[in-house]
Amino acid sequence: MFKNAPESLRLTLRALARLVGYPDAELRAQMPDLIDALRLEQILPAARVRELEALCRQVCALEPYEAEARYVDTFDRGRQTSLHLFEHVHGDSRDRGPALIDLQQTYERAGLFFDAPELPDHLAVVLEFASTQPPAIAQEFLGEMAHILNALFTALLERGNPYASVIAAVLEAAGQRAQAVPLAPEPGLDDTWAEPAAFDGCSTRGQNRPGEAQPLHFVRNAGNHHQGASV
Repeated sequence: MFKNAPESLRLTLRALARLVGYPDAELRAQMPDLIDALRLEQILPAARVRELEALCRQVCALEPYEAEARYVDTFDRGRQTSLHLFEHVHGDSRDRGPALIDLQQTYERAGLFFDAPELPDHLAVVLEFASTQPPAIAQEFLGEMAHILNALFTALLERGNPYASVIAAVLEAAGQRAQAVPLAPEPGLDDTWAEPAAFDGCSTRGQNRPGEAQPLHFVRNAGNHHQGASV
């Protein structure tokens, strides 16, 4: 458990969940509100918020097709930069299935029913779940994935990709330090590993603005406290 946890992480984590989403017209229109939410909650360093604002300006300045194509090239063209966190640990091995089941059970033990076309280990889903938890528990939960997030951060940083600032912000919101780590060699891209057409953003499409409740992926059930996921 982290000491001196902030009073609230809800807006910050939901804004970051949106910022790793597919940059369709809806998300691009929301980007100024997302930056406002980050400033309102004041969890992240001011310099990091400026980096995120610069990323939003860059995405919005691109032609829609180019912004969307760059997003797919960033996150759907290799395992090192996948937003499906367990890809970084388990790849396509049989171990990934039990890890996904364990993560979904973590959501259920917290009293939430997971209902989305994305897999439970997608970073947007993970962040949205964390946003429903008390800050100390959210930080502990995300801290368990810090090694994966740092690997993702490193891969993006080495490519000079501005989305590295979003992953760094996730780590900072979790009370962790974003740092470069050694990376395993990137395996060859297997066509069968590519995401289906449903990957075009439906994982986060329709989520309310950060000042509003009603997460997309989860429905509240009779709840229990969070228990950690095995990663």
